Amino acid sequence: MNDAEAGPRHDQSPDQSPERARVRAREQARGREPGQRRVPPRESGDHRIAAGFATGDEACVDAVFRRWGPLVHSLAWRALGDEREAEDVTQQVFLAAWRGRRGYRPGTAPGGLAAWLSGITRHKVADALEARTRRVRAADAAAAHHPDALAHPGSGTGPEQALDRLLLLAELARLPSAQRRVLCLAFYGDLTQAQIADRTGLPLGTVKSHMRRALGVLRLALEPSPPARR
Repeated sequence: MNDAEAGPRHDQSPDQSPERARVRAREQARGREPGQRRVPPRESGDHRIAAGFATGDEACVDAVFRRWGPLVHSLAWRALGDEREAEDVTQQVFLAAWRGRRGYRPGTAPGGLAAWLSGITRHKVADALEARTRRVRAADAAAAHHPDALAHPGSGTGPEQALDRLLLLAELARLPSAQRRVLCLAFYGDLTQAQIADRTGLPLGTVKSHMRRALGVLRLALEPSPPARR
């Protein structure tokens, strides 16, 4: 009886079988070592983006933001419940990630770049919550030192109006002293910019600059947050 009639040889190892040889040939033709795990296209692309980001490839910055920006924003929004603060935190996270990119080691951190960015997000959210607490304390201090703000003549007596006045006082207290003085003279002293320049001895152009910058800060601090994206 010849070998063909005898059937498959039992002394032939699995690695030497014709079928295994064909599999090895196909894998090598595709650029993979035999037995190497097939990496899904999305996972492979994420790894390339993360690796480029870690090495300082600026072309990867936009790709990282597009890929993981929604995740970071979602985490910030759920923690803060405020759209403007969530947007601020998202920007801070990616700025901090870019500055600290050398601390990220692709392929070593569990969860990859997404987990690393999530960790930075937690720190930035904690900073935002702490800043929010400071603003509340500043409003409380303003209420204690300016009780007349609760019933300022001609400005309304409802609780919302009182809170607005307290928040305004709190934000004024955070301004640089020169800007705060100019605004207070305008708001509470009812002085024109020219009169403020005469009163303070500052050039009129400087007074205008202080007013413009201070009003811009107050506008950003006091404007209501837009509705959250669905």
